[in-house]
Amino acid sequence: MMYALGLTATQESLWWVTLGLALIVLVAVAAFLTLLVTLVNTIDKRVELIRATLDQAEVNTSDTALIAETAEWLEAVLAEGLEHHLFLGRVLDKVRS
Repeated sequence: MMYALGLTATQESLWWVTLGLALIVLVAVAAFLTLLVTLVNTIDKRVELIRATLDQAEVNTSDTALIAETAEWLEAVLAEGLEHHLFLGRVLDKVRS
């Protein structure tokens, strides 16, 4: 036994339009949620990459205490090199003349 709804043609048309709009909204929401999940996963992967980079930077800078000592030794080597340069400059000038 089937019951017939007492809808006019206009009411039935509005009902179908409403169902169509609801379907469009449902598909749009599903698309936006899929996009959101994809973006969140991408952000999570990039956060892990940044965290790994920062951990590597921490490892790379763990020996910064040696920079000052290295600078002192470098200054000593440069001073020695300058002395040799000045000496050779004076000696070569005497040899040339």
